[in-house]
Amino acid sequence: MTQDISPNRYAERVVLACLCTVFGVMAFIAFGYSLRDALGPGAGFFPFWLGTLGVVLSLALFVQSWRGRAIGEGTQALLPRGDRGWRAAALLAGLVVAALLLQPLGFRLAMLVFSVGLLLALGVRRPVAIAIFALASSFGLFHVFYYWLQVPLPIGLLGL
Repeated sequence: MTQDISPNRYAERVVLACLCTVFGVMAFIAFGYSLRDALGPGAGFFPFWLGTLGVVLSLALFVQSWRGRAIGEGTQALLPRGDRGWRAAALLAGLVVAALLLQPLGFRLAMLVFSVGLLLALGVRRPVAIAIFALASSFGLFHVFYYWLQVPLPIGLLGL
C-alpha cells in the first residue's frame, strides 16, 4: 500500500528530520563536555539534555506525521495574516537592524532604537510609556549585565 504524500506533509517530515539531526549533533557534541563539575552542572549538562529532549520530541512528531496525522491539525495558520503579519515582519526587521547596529552604536543605543521600534510595531502609542520602557530596557539592562554580572557588551564608537 503506497501513501500519497502531500507537499506539506513531505516538507513537515523533512523539517522534522533536520531538527532531529541538529538536536542529535548538539547532544553528541555536548556529551564531549563535562556534564558535572565541582559546583554542579557542567558545561555540557544543559546542551546535552536539551538536545536529547529535542531528539525525542522530533522523533515523536515524526512518528505522528508518519502515521497520517498532521502536526498541528486544527490550529491556526503558521504565518500570521493581515495586521499581525505586518507586526511580525516589523519585529523580524527590527531584530536584523538591531543586530547590524550593535557593534557600531553599542548595546545601549542599539537596544534603545530596537525597543522604541518594537513598541511602535506592537501598537503602543503613549510616548511616556515608550520612553520609560526604552530607557529602562537599554540603559538599565546594560548596567545590570555590564557592571553587576560582568558580561562584556559592545560599547560602540560613541562610547555609549
